[in-house]
Amino acid sequence: MSHDPKAFRSAQGEGRWEGVDILTYKADDGAPFKDVTRQVLFDSPALGCELRYFEVAPGGHSTLERHEHVHAVMILRGQGQCMVGGDVRDVRERDLISIPPLTWHQFRASATEPLGFLCMVNRERDRPQLPTGAELDAMRRLPGVARFLDGG
Repeated sequence: MSHDPKAFRSAQGEGRWEGVDILTYKADDGAPFKDVTRQVLFDSPALGCELRYFEVAPGGHSTLERHEHVHAVMILRGQGQCMVGGDVRDVRERDLISIPPLTWHQFRASATEPLGFLCMVNRERDRPQLPTGAELDAMRRLPGVARFLDGG
């Protein structure tokens, strides 16, 4: 019987796993974000999806974006806020977030601790879209979204 070295990977502390590389959040494509890392935990054609772990440093945020593929997210550590469409919510450990297709979304860590979350997505997926100035203006018409986007 052969042994698959990736069958078991031990946790190596908060938000770290044996044999899993910590990657840059995004390639340098001009997408605005602050202090985010990414780890691919599972990526197999047999699964048809990827399970990824993102960690947003205190005061950091992911890119405000939308795309055709859906996300299933579970907050694993810390707390912060999440915007999905016109809804902004405080999030904390074990909260679940479903992000529908073509819905603007962004994650923000609190100022005092990192926000770590698992994200399951299709293995084959489209590229994220960034908002235009007009789309940002439309989002800011909702007071809660405006406060969130302006960091308040």
